[in-house]
Amino acid sequence: MNGTASLVNSWNEWDPLREIVVGVADNACFEPREPGHRPQLRGKDGGAFPTGPKPPEMIDRANEQLAGLVSLLRSHGVTVRRPEAPRLAEPVRTPSFEVPHQYCVVCPRDVMITVGHEIVEAPMSRRARYFEYQAYRKLVYEYWNADPRAVWTVAPKPSMADSMYREGFWEWPLEKRHREMHASEFCVTQDEVVFDAADISRFGRDLLVQESMTTNRPGIRWLKRHLEPRGLRVHPVHFPLDFFPSHIDCTFVPLRPGLVLTNPDRPLRKGEKELFLRNDWELIDAPRPVSSDDEMPRFCQSSAWLSMNVLSVSPEKVVCEEAERPLQELLDRLGFEVLPLPFRDVFEYGGSLHCATWDVNREGSARDYFPRAEYRTLAEDPAAGL
Repeated sequence: MNGTASLVNSWNEWDPLREIVVGVADNACFEPREPGHRPQLRGKDGGAFPTGPKPPEMIDRANEQLAGLVSLLRSHGVTVRRPEAPRLAEPVRTPSFEVPHQYCVVCPRDVMITVGHEIVEAPMSRRARYFEYQAYRKLVYEYWNADPRAVWTVAPKPSMADSMYREGFWEWPLEKRHREMHASEFCVTQDEVVFDAADISRFGRDLLVQESMTTNRPGIRWLKRHLEPRGLRVHPVHFPLDFFPSHIDCTFVPLRPGLVLTNPDRPLRKGEKELFLRNDWELIDAPRPVSSDDEMPRFCQSSAWLSMNVLSVSPEKVVCEEAERPLQELLDRLGFEVLPLPFRDVFEYGGSLHCATWDVNREGSARDYFPRAEYRTLAEDPAAGL
């Protein structure tokens, strides 16, 4: 580090990438059944979802594709760091919950987020991911020790007791589920601070936070109280046609200043699009994924809209999953250099290219991309957006 440069510096999703963390599949387990999640097998024949460690050959395939991403990023001048996967197969017991084993450390984007010069550890929403932050602690200490400007914040850890989840949520009849989800009531209650970092999208001074299965209103309120005194603006957003919303980066993906890739099946709630329209942003629907939900990998718990889960290397370069030719063609027409990469074997670990990374350093500073924003902070209006 030289001069006034900061090692920890990332204000948005598109500025030129300088340093990033890419996950690893080592020691990964199948997601266990718990109050915050009910994993299901893909395909028409169904069957019981596996438990325990994933087979070595599955882990090897995922690691090979993760290594391909590392090589690609390094070939474009990006410094890449990797976490060390802890042992994940042992049971976890706390005073308020227990799970038979943990999950994986493939998706740092879910756990960690850089907001300017600050690293924030998310509290998380699922028991099997409660201790996932430990895989990144060594790296965080290195960044914090090396960069005197770096701020490190750990959000309050929730209890993940039974009372934090809605009893019977997974058995709700369809009519009740739709009614409750339209009111943004999901599997987590509103009693504790809960959010996954992947429900946040950064736009310089502004951050969008999706209220979802993995982020509740107290979680958004905590982010407002924490970030708004620093001059940032936190905007809650909702996608009411997504009945299982979880993580914003398969729904609303900024590609460069003035351009967002949107999900045609999941429009913004009425009134929330105006922030973008007033500030001359263009919202472009992504093409349909090449696979249907039924054709996704058998153990994948994400929707086929992982097709949208791209990673920006710069405002001109985007990494896209190799099979998603329609999306690659759209990005090419929009003037991007598209970097295709096979990544389908990573899907069953919780995400794709954006999910599997945590950018620590991008060039650029805190810019205001929404100068015509009508905005009231939580201090000015306690009900602001919530």
